[in-house]
Amino acid sequence: MEKPQGFDELNVGSFEKITEGGHHLIIKQVTEQDSKAGKMLVVLFDTAKNDSQPGYFSNLFDTDVRPEKKWPFNGRKYILEQDYEDKSKVNKDFKRFITAFERSNGTTCQWGNDFFKQFTGKKIGGVFGAVENEYNGKTSMRNEIRWFCEDSAVEGAKIPNPKYLKKQGAGAGAGKEDFLDIPEGTNGEIPF
Repeated sequence: MEKPQGFDELNVGSFEKITEGGHHLIIKQVTEQDSKAGKMLVVLFDTAKNDSQPGYFSNLFDTDVRPEKKWPFNGRKYILEQDYEDKSKVNKDFKRFITAFERSNGTTCQWGNDFFKQFTGKKIGGVFGAVENEYNGKTSMRNEIRWFCEDSAVEGAKIPNPKYLKKQGAGAGAGKEDFLDIPEGTNGEIPF
């Protein structure tokens, strides 16, 4: 076989999974979109220069050879604004994101017209863990952001238990990875 034209010029980079645990992040963009469950924030982020894997998601983006590049799936988090079951309440993950942003940057969230602009380029922490995914009938584990945290809490962040898909026909609790979900920001302390 002859070497295909353009083989040497194509940069595919080397693939290394993002590690589990805490990461220092930089928010690239925050937007809002509609979903069947309600309005949600779409938070795009990258690992910061001071992280153990700096520029992880921007490196993946830069080496993307598809004609229409997209920010890596694992470099984004979708957060419902309202509680899934009770629309009169705020979603806990939304509140955690805003609180982590405020504490990481020593600021107060500014509500109103320029709400989304205030996040760009700001720091925040994130905790990554293994999540089971299914594609074309095959399952695999992928490290994904599980929740946001204060940037200062990254170093002490514990690796979350793996999150498994719920198996169809399984009994109650199937696919549940934790006995007790400890809310973010408690630094591992039980909140009662």
